[in-house]
Amino acid sequence: MMRPLRIWATLAILLLGTFSLPAQNTASQESRRAALRKEIAQLEKQIKENQSRRDNALGELKLVRRQVATRRELVAESDREIRALADTISARQADAERLRKRLSTLEEHYRRLIRNAYKNRDARLWFTYLLSSRDIGQASRRYVYLRDLSATMNAQGRKLKEVRAALDEDLARLSALKKEAEEVRKARELELKDLRSEEERSDRLIANLKKDRDRYQKQLETKRKQVEALNREIERIIAQAIEEARRKEAAAGNSNKKSVAKDTRPLDVKLSGEFAANKGKLPWPADGPVVESFGKHNHPVYTQLVMPANNGVNIGLSPDAEVKAVFDGEVKRVIVMPGYGRCVLVQHGGYFSFYCKLGHVDVKSGDKVTTGQVLGRVDTIDGQTELHFEVWKEKTPENPELWLRPKR
Repeated sequence: MMRPLRIWATLAILLLGTFSLPAQNTASQESRRAALRKEIAQLEKQIKENQSRRDNALGELKLVRRQVATRRELVAESDREIRALADTISARQADAERLRKRLSTLEEHYRRLIRNAYKNRDARLWFTYLLSSRDIGQASRRYVYLRDLSATMNAQGRKLKEVRAALDEDLARLSALKKEAEEVRKARELELKDLRSEEERSDRLIANLKKDRDRYQKQLETKRKQVEALNREIERIIAQAIEEARRKEAAAGNSNKKSVAKDTRPLDVKLSGEFAANKGKLPWPADGPVVESFGKHNHPVYTQLVMPANNGVNIGLSPDAEVKAVFDGEVKRVIVMPGYGRCVLVQHGGYFSFYCKLGHVDVKSGDKVTTGQVLGRVDTIDGQTELHFEVWKEKTPENPELWLRPKR
């Protein structure tokens, strides 16, 4: 009769271990969804700001398409969560069914114990049971068993009810999570549908503007000239900075001033190493979504036309947003370029970071800056409020997104 008690102990441990479920909405999942929702909100704000500018239809379309991509990613994230929840619930329900069968078996054992205890409730039967013992030891063990049997059955009965209640509660919680995830998915699908309608509206606007092909070709040519001028100026400034460093090193060597040499070239090497060691970890220069990525892109309307290569990224911002240095360094130049407004070039040893489309600048050439220091504020140029940000390794431009820490 003690075997059912051992069964119950094993079953209780299994139940408690099986249904101590980890939270489905982990901190990383919540953080990712929050980041996506934040980006969508930022894009929505920028789209509204651009809607009042009739000549900025292309900029609006770029923002809308980026928003569509972000919202699709958010919907996909929700779908992954729903699938995970469905799989978990299915597995737990199968486990619950097996456990219910074992519980039923255990309860049947207890019912038999209770019936037998009731049938044999006459004290003479218990007395005979004790007297029939082979020795004092067995009689003592039977006495303890009889004394504790009633209390044990009552306690195990209460525990069985508690476990069953906990089981039902866990199943209800899982069902609620599944329903919640499905509601989230439906809401995201509705948002995506609304966004597609907005994209269609922008496409219709662009279709009307396609009649101005000559105008856009002229704009494209102007843009190409601006990009080429910017690239030439960056290359010139970087080459000049590298040459200055080499001259200082040579002068220090020729004059045998070892202390000077230790204060020049080794410092650049150290700073270069520190910058390189932080690849993928640098803070973002401003808080906003990337609306144009690194590399070559086709024209959003005349898709057969290739736009000038983007040596950096364009980050959509709110008007007058702060722009910050991504690492310690020295301001080498503050220049003004057509189509790019004020630009700040910061040197980090053999690396350079470039910040363009600023309206107000808080630094000047020769200033030492630290990570997170405000360099200036973004401007609205040609109807678009964006920061143009570049990272160069000496004379070679690199994809800034590979250097900045992941947003999600």
